This record gives sequence, structure tokens and C-alpha cells, in this order.
Amino acid sequence: MLAAFIWLSICALQAAAAADSNSATLLVVGDSLSASYGLRQEEGWVELLRARIAREKMHYNVVNASISGETTAGGASRIADLLARHRPAVVIIALGGNDGLRGTPLNIMRDQLSAMVRVCTEHKARVIVAGVEVPPNYGADYARDFNASFAVVARTGGVPLVPSLLAGFGARRELFQADGVHPVAAAEPKILDNVWPVLRPLLISKRIAAATLSANVT
Repeated sequence: MLAAFIWLSICALQAAAAADSNSATLLVVGDSLSASYGLRQEEGWVELLRARIAREKMHYNVVNASISGETTAGGASRIADLLARHRPAVVIIALGGNDGLRGTPLNIMRDQLSAMVRVCTEHKARVIVAGVEVPPNYGADYARDFNASFAVVARTGGVPLVPSLLAGFGARRELFQADGVHPVAAAEPKILDNVWPVLRPLLISKRIAAATLSANVT
């Protein structure tokens, strides 16, 4: 009886290891909006994404490389190492909010985002650019051009766009923490709902392509 139990346990561990080895990686490179700032880790939209992927049995490991305070310059400096370390099939680039709050020249922000997109595509990863909106602290013209910058980067790089992580609730103060910048836990599912319609087709197509390649190799 004990031997049978041990054998079943070993089989279960081997199956789990095989499933993990067959999982592709989804990498999220963002700032505090993706790093669960002010929340429990499990409340953040990236963790909610991890749970949704698991429920749908899509076989992706989700790696959250987001850092509070991160800028596009920081992301551009880290992306090559992240790609080498995790070898992701899909990358979500969700940076720019801190650039906007600091008044970073928009051409510099766009160049750095575009460099990240370019490096990811060179590594054969599918990329999504996720934008964010900023208040008109530096004038309405800057805010308008800032908000449009993500579409420019996505169009130039030929990649899909999530226009804004905060779409649909950015003006609802009750859905933000006391700082007025970071969403409360109740808003995190809304961020995921903004990302998911753009992300899901990429996850499916990437898995189909991987399965087809595997079948052709065998």
C-alpha cells in the first residue's frame, strides 16, 4: 500500500514537472500599476491574470518583472537581461506612467518604448504595449500627446495596443488609493478586463504555433 502511494506521488510530481516544462512564459514589464503597489500581491491585476490563465488551462508561466517607480529608461536597460533569463513567448510592456509624472520629453519616452519592442521582437517574443493616461499636470497639450504616444509606438512596432490600463475608470476617484494614482483592489479586475481582450488572442496563437512546430519536429 505504501509503495503504491509513493509510486502515485512520484507520477504526480513527474506530471507536474512535465506540464511546467511545456508551459510558455508570459513576461510583464511594468511599474507600480503592475506591481500591486499598496495592495496585497494576490490582489494585483497580474496575479489575477495568472489565475485566469490557470483557469483556462492555457499553460503559461506568468513572470511579473514590474518595479514600483520604474520608467521607460529603466525598462529599456533591463529588457535584454529579462529576455535572456526568462525567454518569454509573450511580453506586456506597461511603462510610461512615471515618465509622464516626471515630464519626460515624449520623444525620449517613445524611443525607449520602441527600443523595448524592437528587442522583444528580435527575440521572437510577441509584444503588447499597454498605455496609461496622465492628468494634465504639465498642460493639456502634454497630456494629450502623452496619451497618444502609446498608439504611435504600437503602430510603429507593428504590435497590439491596450490604449490604457485605466480605461473606463480613470476618472472615478473612489477606485483609487489616497494618492490618487494607484488603483484600489476593487479596480484591479477592471485593469485585467482592459488587457485580456488584446492578450488572449496572442496567447492562443502562440500556443497553436508552438504545438504545430512540435508536431512537425516529431
